Amino acid sequence: MSSVTNAARTLFLRSFKLQRAGITYRHFNGLAKTISKRPAVAAQIRLVSTETATKNEEDYHSIIKDTEKPVGESSKHEFQAETRMLLDIVARSLYSEKEVFVRELISNASDALEKFRYLTVSENETEKKIVDKDRPLEIHISTDKHNRTLTIQDTGIGMTKDDLISNLGVIAKSGSKAFLEQLKAKEGAADSSIIGQFGVGFYSAFMVADRVDVYSRAVGEEQGYKWTSDGTGTYEIQPAEGVQPGTKIVIHLKSDCREFADDETIKNIINKYSNFVGSPLYLNGKKANIVQPLWLADPKTVTVQQHNDFYRFISGSYDVPRYVLHYKTDVPLSIRALLYFPEGKPGLFEMSRETESGVALYTKKILIKNRTDNILPKWLRFVKGVVDSEDIPLNLSRELLQNSTLINKLRGVLAGRVVKFLQDQMKKNAEEYEKFYKDYGIFIKEGIITNHNQLEKEDSANLLLFESSHQEAGKKVNLTDYIARNNENRTIFYLAAPSRTLAESSPYYESLKSKKQEVLFCYEPYDELVLMQLQQFKGYKLVSVEKDMRDDKAANDLSNLGEDSLKRSEVNELSSWLKDKLSGKVATVNATTRLENHPCVVTVEEMAAARHFIRTQSHGLPEDRRYAILQPQFEINPRHPIIKKLYKLMSSDQQLAELLAKQLFANAMVGAGLVEDPRVLLTSMNDLLTKALEKH
Repeated sequence: MSSVTNAARTLFLRSFKLQRAGITYRHFNGLAKTISKRPAVAAQIRLVSTETATKNEEDYHSIIKDTEKPVGESSKHEFQAETRMLLDIVARSLYSEKEVFVRELISNASDALEKFRYLTVSENETEKKIVDKDRPLEIHISTDKHNRTLTIQDTGIGMTKDDLISNLGVIAKSGSKAFLEQLKAKEGAADSSIIGQFGVGFYSAFMVADRVDVYSRAVGEEQGYKWTSDGTGTYEIQPAEGVQPGTKIVIHLKSDCREFADDETIKNIINKYSNFVGSPLYLNGKKANIVQPLWLADPKTVTVQQHNDFYRFISGSYDVPRYVLHYKTDVPLSIRALLYFPEGKPGLFEMSRETESGVALYTKKILIKNRTDNILPKWLRFVKGVVDSEDIPLNLSRELLQNSTLINKLRGVLAGRVVKFLQDQMKKNAEEYEKFYKDYGIFIKEGIITNHNQLEKEDSANLLLFESSHQEAGKKVNLTDYIARNNENRTIFYLAAPSRTLAESSPYYESLKSKKQEVLFCYEPYDELVLMQLQQFKGYKLVSVEKDMRDDKAANDLSNLGEDSLKRSEVNELSSWLKDKLSGKVATVNATTRLENHPCVVTVEEMAAARHFIRTQSHGLPEDRRYAILQPQFEINPRHPIIKKLYKLMSSDQQLAELLAKQLFANAMVGAGLVEDPRVLLTSMNDLLTKALEKH
């Protein structure tokens, strides 16, 4: 293509963009002078203009025109007293962000279209004849920076003079709500597509407007009207010619709100709040709502690619969803939900409890809040998606969102459905679920620890996975699997250890292993804390093997120790001596018959809580203070060679005996996971070795 043709095309496109932006002829002077100085370019414009204009006209469509002309006398009205008092509150306090006025006016326009749509399909439509019932139902918005205005126009039902007075002159008297009540009275049902409920949305325009002009012509009426007000307490109504069917709102913006006359600003607001409005929405002649509300589609008709694209759109992510929950119910609330579980691992930001939820709350395709913390429990903050409920009012305030009974009920229903969905995934494909659990199991555990409702905790506990002493290494089981194999003993035993090797060689596990009792192995730091908080599952008690050992009174029966054991009197003598030498560390010293290959163990009342305390809160505490909190119980094996040797050393070498006793206790504390840093043992261990080697 020649440089002349390129120049002509560039100049023409510039002129076309200016024209579409509403720039008048005088703004083309500079462009016209440029063209006049270059005849070749002017000639080429005639060649490219037809091609370019045809292409762009296909994309451009607007009904907004300056055809309205007030005629006759205007009548002045005062807002009702309640309206005057509330207008300032609505305009300045009800909404947390000024930009939501765009959402509210689009919602009103959508209502007007739904009302018109209903009238056209109703058998007894109206007493007035609908001439153009097949007209396109659309919403158009235009911005004008030069005149600092924003215009929103619909082709809906329109308003008569009386409608303008009753709907715009009385705050909190919603035309939509009245319309629904009329339908209910006639047919016992209502069109759920109508958004408005409280009639305050229109007044949000006064947050940004010096003046608001409304032009409207009702269905079946030839006469149109202009309604105008500056929001200070009065409004005027005047007949007008050239008013198109439907309603047109012209907002004359305040000087400090001029950004709402910028098309990019309005485009972003539409994308944020109103992208899924059911009717076509045009901004400066170009279609603005191009993404479809996928959550309203039949799940069977939605393709994987559509889900991937929609997930990326709502989440701002570049991965694809691992799981998709497309959910619909009408009881106990009307809910349309589309929830995605990310494929990628959670980042550090997502792990933080301060992270906002990735689920947006809509009502009838209109956004209420982009990131709603209360829609799902905090532990499900990794879930992305959309929840749409007709039962949630559009102008739900931030405070109501935090405390609303409806929101609480919605959260309960959704959380239960998510848990059931994940249970189903576990059954359908255990291998894929294990991958999900490896990445997101920490969130499930958090949910159990932070939840105060036992039934909900037990529901979530269905999602937990552990290795079992009765299954090969690497194979995971859930609590229900465990119960199915243990019908007689209504107890679920678990043991915390860093690895399977350490779990199987643990002194706490010895006795249960000899009885062939199944034990769940908890490798992650919070696993045992979760099971301790859970306490029970489907009527089964959850008991750590350490607590089972501590509470086993039968294990302290020394009446039948056997010939290879210390005598009862010797055990009592050794126990008394150990308690004295370990004073300030141990609370009690007992002998136990549950140990076989280990000389001793330490038990505390709640081992999981104690280990959590050591990991998170004990740093910097004096040693005696730590032991005072832990109250460890030192349990010795009277049949073990080391314990029998220790008894003899009590009288033959008291210094070596004391070093050995302290080392045994320290070793037991390490084995129990109750030592902050095991390296502190090196000094005492070296002292013991030095003393022992003096004999050689």
